Order: sequence, then C-alpha cells, then structure tokens
Amino acid sequence: MAARLCARCLPPAWLCRCKPDCSPSSPAQAPGYARANQLPFLCCRQAGQGQSRHYRAAVCTELKQPLTIQEVAPRPIGPQEVRVDVHFCGINFADNLVCRGQYQEKPPLPFTPGMEFSGVVLEAGADVSTVKKGDRVIGVSNFHSMAEQCITDQKTLWRIPENVSLQDAAVLPVSYGTAILAVDHRARIQPGETVLVTAAAGATGLAVIDVATNVFCAKVIAAAGSDEKCKLAMQRGAQSGVNYSQGSLKDAVKKLVGSSGVNVAIDMVGGDVFLDSLRSLAWEGRIVVLGFAGGNIASVPSNLLLLKNISAMGLYWGRYQHQDFAVFSKSMSTALQYCQQGLIHPHTGAVFKLEKVNDAFLHVMQRKSTGKVLLSLK
Repeated sequence: MAARLCARCLPPAWLCRCKPDCSPSSPAQAPGYARANQLPFLCCRQAGQGQSRHYRAAVCTELKQPLTIQEVAPRPIGPQEVRVDVHFCGINFADNLVCRGQYQEKPPLPFTPGMEFSGVVLEAGADVSTVKKGDRVIGVSNFHSMAEQCITDQKTLWRIPENVSLQDAAVLPVSYGTAILAVDHRARIQPGETVLVTAAAGATGLAVIDVATNVFCAKVIAAAGSDEKCKLAMQRGAQSGVNYSQGSLKDAVKKLVGSSGVNVAIDMVGGDVFLDSLRSLAWEGRIVVLGFAGGNIASVPSNLLLLKNISAMGLYWGRYQHQDFAVFSKSMSTALQYCQQGLIHPHTGAVFKLEKVNDAFLHVMQRKSTGKVLLSLK
C-alpha cells in the first residue's frame, strides 16, 4: 500500500536535492531546481520562505516497489509552460511498465508516473498564448501527471469543450488518440467494413469500437477473454462478440463472416491471438498492432501477406508526438470534437483516489477493470 509521507515529517535528506550543506555550486543544485521528469523536491533552504503550498504526488522511488504519496514543493514555470490543477489522471499499462524499468522510456529516479490528465489551468507562462488561467484542459505528459499539480508545455494541452466533463475528457488522450489513429490514419477504415478488435473490453479496445462503429460506421466483431467482457463490448457498439478463451478465434470469426474474412483487425494481445487475427483477414485486409497484452510477440508469417495481399502495420501513438506532432495533435483535437458532438461516449471502468494508487495499478495489471481506470485528485 502507498504510504502517505508528509514533508513536515521527512528528514531533510529526503527533501533536499542539494549538497549536504545546501550550498548550491551549480544550477542543478540551486533551490527549486528539477530536471525533466523528476520531482521538484523542496530544498531545505526554501522551507519557511513563503513558497506556494505543497501538493501531493505519487512517487516511484525504487523500481518494482509500491509507489509512495509524498508532498512536494512547486517549482517556477517557464515562459512556455503551464501549471495545471489536475482533477483526473489516466492509468495505463505503460505506467506500470515504467515503474518496473520495463518500458522503452526510463526516467531517472525518483519520478512521478502518469501520461495523461485533465484539469484546470492555474498559471500560464509569459509566452503562453494557447490557454489561460481557469481554462479546463486535457494534456499529455512525459510521466509526471499523477499529482495534484502538473507542469507541461503549452503545446501538449488542449481546451475541453463546455459540454464535456473533466472525467470524460481524461479518458480521451491515450485511448482515443490511439483509436483514432488506428482506425483512420493507419487502417483507413471505410463505412460498412468489418473490423475485428481484440482485447475489446480494455480502455483502448472500447475506444476503437466506439470510433469505428459510431464515427466510421463499420461493423465490429469484439474479441475478449470472457463472456462478460464480450457483453460489455457489444453494449458499447460491437455487433458480435467472441470469447477467445473458449476456442479458436479464427474458427469463431469464420462462423460469423464466412470464408471471406474481415477487412481490418486491430490487435492488442499478440501471440496466437495476433496470428488468428491475421489469418482471419480478407483479401487486401489490414492488421494494425497496438500492443502485446498477452505477453508474447508473434513472428509474422510473410507468406500470408503475399497470398492475400495483406498489409501489416504497427501504431505507437506516443511516438507521433515527437515524429509528427501535427498528426498527434489532430488525434487529440479530433477526439475532443467527436466527444463534443456526441459521436463518441468515453467509458470509465473504475476511479481510485490518489492514496489508493497502488490498488489502481494492481487493478490494471490483473485486468479486473473494463474500460479506463482513472485516479481522482479531488
């Protein structure tokens, strides 16, 4: 369980990032300094100097160990930065991986996880022009948003329309950003096409179903690991459900669509489920790989690509932020637009308070939840 650690109770060595004598000899040791992705811990020279109130954050101090709740001091914002009062933060599989040192990005310890959030702007830097104090926003961060406050660059924030709640908005960034790029940018799904979605009851699976069905007018077959999950996926828009824990996914899909196959498969499981999805594709079908929730990475039998003129492709949504920001940003603004128009309906599977963050992580890893798991900071 997370232990709540108050700044008033911690020894100075825990709070100070300076030298033992607190005499800074470089900018990296100056009061209030914090490297990217690291926490702005309070320097003991600052204590009692009238700084802004501390805020709570979930902190990873050691890999593969429970997170702790600590109180940290806010740092000054830069001219292009925005301080946000975080209301909700999404919990993703990647958050657990990064806290175990198993993710492709490895922030230095200690750090606060969290890739996406919704909240209200508290303060904007001198050169910020996109948002102002009081604006409701969603944002993405490089693993530091599981906290009551978050500082991020202005370009990674998007204003929330008036008719969209902060909770619904918090579901959008990772899940719906991924879904929109998978369905539109990569698979280029057309109205009336049949789409097979694996891990269909997860946050991203439900988002793919929502976008494919309600925006692109596709027919969705939802594949999941239990009858209960299949039922939820169908309630959220899928036309059919397949429980792949009870037999061959390929055979079940064939019973639904015949030998012609499905036009598109969106796979998040990997292993045998990926291979069955690949073999279920129609002539000139497309398969998009979003992840490997099953833990196994399959090798692609390239002869199948040749025989049916199949296209196999991947999608790492977060990489677009650095490689093609225009595409990345469009996925976010489009998600907000669809939500404002009532075309999509974000689904929250569970909400945990910040002090229950370790329970929330376990909930995600054990796949107990269907839909998005959120932390509530209020």
